[in-house]
Amino acid sequence: MHRVSRWLADRWVMLVALLVLGYLSLPILVVAGLSFNRPSSRLSYDFHEFTLDNWRNPCATSDMCDAVVRSVQIGFIATVVATVLGTLMAFALVRHRFRGRSGINVLIFLPMATPELVMGTSLLALFVAAGVPQGFWTIVIAHVMFCVSFVVVTVKARLAGMDSRLEEAAMDLYANEWQTFRRITLPLVLPGIVAAALLSFSLSFDDFIITNFNAGTTVTFPMYVWGAAQRGIPPQVNVIGTAMFAIALLLVLASTLPGRRRQRAALRVGPATGGSGSGPAGKAGAVR
Repeated sequence: MHRVSRWLADRWVMLVALLVLGYLSLPILVVAGLSFNRPSSRLSYDFHEFTLDNWRNPCATSDMCDAVVRSVQIGFIATVVATVLGTLMAFALVRHRFRGRSGINVLIFLPMATPELVMGTSLLALFVAAGVPQGFWTIVIAHVMFCVSFVVVTVKARLAGMDSRLEEAAMDLYANEWQTFRRITLPLVLPGIVAAALLSFSLSFDDFIITNFNAGTTVTFPMYVWGAAQRGIPPQVNVIGTAMFAIALLLVLASTLPGRRRQRAALRVGPATGGSGSGPAGKAGAVR
């Protein structure tokens, strides 16, 4: 009994964290389970009968598939633009000192802190006043606007945690600025950039409020689900949700595994070389 209580005392934080993660994962597990369900009626959401038909025919209607493709296109364009702009802004805010820097830092957080209802109506008023017809590109502009803030915050956190001595060591080993950026800075910042891009795509793909104000006649996947809820959501919607979650999970794993392999290789090489690879000069020595 004493061993059990000691084990629980040492690991209670981890157990609580697992319980919280399990609770947060319940909706995802429900959606994944309902993707294999044949409902008893169109308005029923109980698990009635196991079937693979939903996965064999994920496009319940052509409208749903068109909405999914449209959401992916918007998310991809918004992610690329927001990631490029946000990364450049993060480098400028972290690496340079200029007038108005603190004010820009405050403005960066405004799209994150502003309610989506306010941002959606403001963008609608802006587009109407400018005479811009609502549609595909107004959605892209709106998504880029709120995704940039998340990219800047994510990449800034990665840059703030970087050890500047690694770049200085690369310069000491006769690397120019471009070589230092390509061989040292970019690999270290890349996980943050990838995380920001994945976050931007997720935010863009599932956004409804801002999109609904600026979509015009364009229908995205969240808007299709909202409209279908009034007459019964097809079970294939759960298939799309499960597939998107699985793809995002695989991308995260694919982006983290190479970094862990490099860390393990560095740990093996470090002791074998007497610790020469553990310092900044050792890590930057590959630049030459």
